[in-house]
Amino acid sequence: MKALANNFAIRQVQGFTVHVLNNEEVELAVATELGAKIISLKDLQTRREWLWHPQGNLKLFRNHPGDDFSISPLVGIDECLPTILPCSWRGRELPDHGEVWNLPWQVDGEAWENGILKTSTRLKISPFALERTIELHGNEVHIGYTLNNLSATVENFVWAIHPLLRLETGDQLELPDSTRKLLNGEAWINAVASAIPERNCAKVFARPVSEGWAAIKNEAQGDRLEFAWDSAENNTLGLWLTRGGWHGHHHFAMEPTNAGDDSLAVAAVRKHCGAVAGNGSVTWQLCLRVGL
Repeated sequence: MKALANNFAIRQVQGFTVHVLNNEEVELAVATELGAKIISLKDLQTRREWLWHPQGNLKLFRNHPGDDFSISPLVGIDECLPTILPCSWRGRELPDHGEVWNLPWQVDGEAWENGILKTSTRLKISPFALERTIELHGNEVHIGYTLNNLSATVENFVWAIHPLLRLETGDQLELPDSTRKLLNGEAWINAVASAIPERNCAKVFARPVSEGWAAIKNEAQGDRLEFAWDSAENNTLGLWLTRGGWHGHHHFAMEPTNAGDDSLAVAAVRKHCGAVAGNGSVTWQLCLRVGL
């Protein structure tokens, strides 16, 4: 990989502070006040914006804890923790898509001065604090996570990255053969842009994956976006597609996750999710590769 000069800047977008990292290959923008949501991921070689948002111009606004995710800005990449579906767990009423997507995250100023976007937030209901670090390395976006358990007892959690991707004609899903075999021949997997009928949606899980990667590739346009992760850290891949079936929206998501169910209450009982020792921490990594 060739060494590229990385740039970083802070912009104001619709009244919100947005941290931007870029080089010759890729540009990434994060609204740290809005759940550290990644609102833009651009391939600067092909000019493709990979992240989806509803029809019309980008509209950013603040949500509150307990809000339904469907009334959020619905743009880009959110973090889901410690659940995706709302559920009751250990006497806690956990909200839709978890607790962190609508919280303000704090920025580490010293790291930012070195071109590293390190952000953190403390959950309001569950006894967790989450840190995330983003760095650019050529055409790769390296994302590192640390989850700290602030209680003295073992705590379970579901984590999933939640990227709403904009599909274009000719896009194809690339998966390892070993992952594809876990999907039981779902027809839409082979033609993500068109296989699900209008006004429908679908989600499937591949678990346990032995190879941690999935990608969208468009041969005609020369575009590719790959998500790569350590399958020993997160051994499940969720795939979501809506063609109008969910609130009329059209988008796609590849979701590396540690759980085989969107509900922490279900996944924890089945022992299909993460666990953190009392007063302990766990870490995991994710890489987004932009371009061929």
